[in-house]
Amino acid sequence: MRRVPRKVLRHRLTVEPYQGSSSVGDVYRPAEIVRCLLDESTQQVTTPGGENVTSSSSYIAWPDHQPPLNSRVTLPDGRKTKVIKVGRVNAVGLPVPNNTQVFLQ
Repeated sequence: MRRVPRKVLRHRLTVEPYQGSSSVGDVYRPAEIVRCLLDESTQQVTTPGGENVTSSSSYIAWPDHQPPLNSRVTLPDGRKTKVIKVGRVNAVGLPVPNNTQVFLQ
């Protein structure tokens, strides 16, 4: 399986994987630093529930990165946002590396 070359993943984000809700609010697992390529362009995406929403940014990372929906993400400039959609690119037989694309609120 080909992966995105490390040198392409120029950005680092902090991702706190969503674990669920409790009586006091959302619960997250410990934060992890993720190497990625960040795209801060606005685009329309369809969530897994079929809702059309606007994504403020997205990023690609290695294919083993699969954050749960609603995970909290801190961008390089300090802004916080949440994961609204995760897609996996499996490019078997094509000259494109496998990766995960994550869309943010």
